[in-house]
Amino acid sequence: MHKLQNFRKTYFGDKAFYRSVLAVAVPIMVQNGITNFVSLLDNIMVGRLGTEPMSGVSIVNQFIFVFNLLIFGAVSAAGIFTAQYHGISDTRGVRDTFRFKLLIAAVATLVCGVAMQLARDPLISLFLHQGETEGDLALTLSQGKAYLSVMLAGLLPFALSQAYASTMRETGETVLPMKAGIVAVVTNFALNYILIFGAFGAPALGVRGAAVATVVSRVAELAILVIWGHTHPATCPYLKGAYASFRIPGKLFASIAVRGLPLMVNEFLWSLAVTMRNQCYATRGLHAVAAQNICSTIFNVFSITYMALGSAIAIIVGHLLGAGKLEEAKETDRRLITFSILCSLVFGGLLATIGPFFPLLYNTTEAARKLAAYMIVVSALSMPFCAYANAAYFTIRSGGQVMVTLLFDCVFMWVVVMPLSFALSRLTDMDIRPLYFICQMTEALKACLGFVLLRRGTWVRQLTDVTAEAKSEQTPL
Repeated sequence: MHKLQNFRKTYFGDKAFYRSVLAVAVPIMVQNGITNFVSLLDNIMVGRLGTEPMSGVSIVNQFIFVFNLLIFGAVSAAGIFTAQYHGISDTRGVRDTFRFKLLIAAVATLVCGVAMQLARDPLISLFLHQGETEGDLALTLSQGKAYLSVMLAGLLPFALSQAYASTMRETGETVLPMKAGIVAVVTNFALNYILIFGAFGAPALGVRGAAVATVVSRVAELAILVIWGHTHPATCPYLKGAYASFRIPGKLFASIAVRGLPLMVNEFLWSLAVTMRNQCYATRGLHAVAAQNICSTIFNVFSITYMALGSAIAIIVGHLLGAGKLEEAKETDRRLITFSILCSLVFGGLLATIGPFFPLLYNTTEAARKLAAYMIVVSALSMPFCAYANAAYFTIRSGGQVMVTLLFDCVFMWVVVMPLSFALSRLTDMDIRPLYFICQMTEALKACLGFVLLRRGTWVRQLTDVTAEAKSEQTPL
């Protein structure tokens, strides 16, 4: 009985603990849930146009995914310090990290936008292969190009929204980003229905309509965040004078560069590796592209819980570390990881249950539907491993162990997953099913690596000694 009580105390919190966790996680969960659910509905609408339009959009979204993760890494790089500055009530420090986010997001947007525009044909063509089923590759290419030409306009609004929303969350304002996200996804969904199919007398724009809807929704989200943030100085005091100067203290800039920028590199290289792994699946034919699109869309919906809990770990544990409560941070982290795994078991079971039925909603080939159903079940089996690896990633990141994070996340993908995917897809004639299973189940190996890194405990460290030094060289605006 005594051992059982110790086990419960170690891995499970009381009601007050879960209330505090859910207060942080639920707004993120709701926002991500609505976003992913509406994206699912949007994906189904595009999927009703046929295999080629759906595949073209899916391929372009692979590149948008890389950009999105690059921006996420950029704002997260400064976000480590934002959370800890907030933990010691240093508004000026938060303002400086916000400026850093704006600058790096703008530069990343410019570089990625130009790269995608200049290399769109060869990039899309990387995913175009005939397999066991026929498909119109030329039509898929033209649909992808049409979609990308419009989506480029939405890169900057997205990047700026992430700078605002992430700073608000890291300083305790989680509701407003959720509301802005809800408005954005509802706008996106409504415009998708109108512009894709030409409802209410509007022109039927197909994939271009889907892109226009996305761009407008991102502008709407940014407008809400900017207007609300700058008109509520009591809640967002760091925005006062934020654009008066873009000077960032040298020591803080160097600290973010040393501890934070590797996160941006990590997110970029990790997302690029995921995209290239999906390209390996695409070598088995256009039906594999369509199936992977269907699978990833529904998986994103069911993974919102463990993904939101990962963000909660970064915020909650980051605050505790910043306040010097190291033992409490370790205890809280164990309980959050346990909660994340349990949630993933529940949602993974639900995902596996609906797996055979969800692909029926798409206007695609029978081969693509059957393959998608198989991929969904495999993804459901991998979800608990994904949840643990995700929690481990955010735990290590909360303590500023960026090089360890890079090793755990990015290096693992490029040293283990990518060579395996490339070898199996290029050097063998293995069917897509075992190929997909083997590559996806590398998440189990990653979870084991995460367990070892967490047991070492080197992530338990306070960074406010660094921020205090940076604070000393700040001057009034």
